[in-house]
Amino acid sequence: MNVPIRTAVVGAGHFGSHHARVAAADPGAGLVAVVDANAERAHQIGANYGCEGLTDFEALRGKVDAAVVAVPTLYHADVACGLMAAGIDVLVEKPMALDLVSADRMIAAAAEHGRILQIGHLERFNPAVLALEAAVKLPLFFEIHRMSVFSPRSLDVDVVLDLMIHDLDIVLALVSSGLVDIRATGISILSSKVDIANVRLEFQNGCVANLTASRASTEKVRKLRVFQPGEYISLDYGRQELQGIRVTESREISFYPYETKKDEPLRLQFEAFLGSVRTRRTPKLNGVAARRSLEVALAIAGKIEEHGAVVRQTLGNAWKPQP
Repeated sequence: MNVPIRTAVVGAGHFGSHHARVAAADPGAGLVAVVDANAERAHQIGANYGCEGLTDFEALRGKVDAAVVAVPTLYHADVACGLMAAGIDVLVEKPMALDLVSADRMIAAAAEHGRILQIGHLERFNPAVLALEAAVKLPLFFEIHRMSVFSPRSLDVDVVLDLMIHDLDIVLALVSSGLVDIRATGISILSSKVDIANVRLEFQNGCVANLTASRASTEKVRKLRVFQPGEYISLDYGRQELQGIRVTESREISFYPYETKKDEPLRLQFEAFLGSVRTRRTPKLNGVAARRSLEVALAIAGKIEEHGAVVRQTLGNAWKPQP
């Protein structure tokens, strides 16, 4: 039997607490410590799962083999690079970083120290997405909606890095063609950053993806639709369901479900991480793959800013108070 991998969770906020729960329950891991700048929270979460509560990730050196990094995005690179320099493999929450320079630091650190670097694009472990990866052969058009009720969490990033990046990652993984055009609009409603965004991606092979993300919705929606020759596929992230639709030779519409085995994506993601730690195989969601998604997300943010500047100029030139 494999010896449990000594594991820590760095960052004990909302996501970190769930990572600690999953790590504590996995027989392949031994949760050694929970780290958080808030000592009370670190000790409380640690006590919940029978492990040590620490306030400094540097104290993990020599104590653990792997760590989940769930601190605010601004600190991902510093914490992940520090852990990898200490010989610790890391699973870093999405988004990978706030900028490409920080992402490159993490990729370079993984290479220099021979460490596993996995990025937490959780939806890639959704059973419906796993089934979609096998079903999609030649995607030509995507229509994707990801809407959330407002939450004060994750307001350190805009809605593109917070929510849409999940779907960007999936589209980029499924389309085997270069990205040639990005069109994007977005507005701020409930925070100082963009809360609603609409994006159109066009690929060299003619594939088009329309994506909408909002964290100012009255309901939670997580749906992806993709069209390929002869088939329309509909995915419901929340229900973990995948359905196909075809037109038969008799011109009738045929509906059929794809088989999915429902499970918790967070657990499957952590299990995959432990597998890479044991085998030293590069994770599917490695730093290089995640960097591409980040690069596109940052390009979208730039396009949104360009559009916003045009709108502001239009309003400034055209709107006049009534006399």
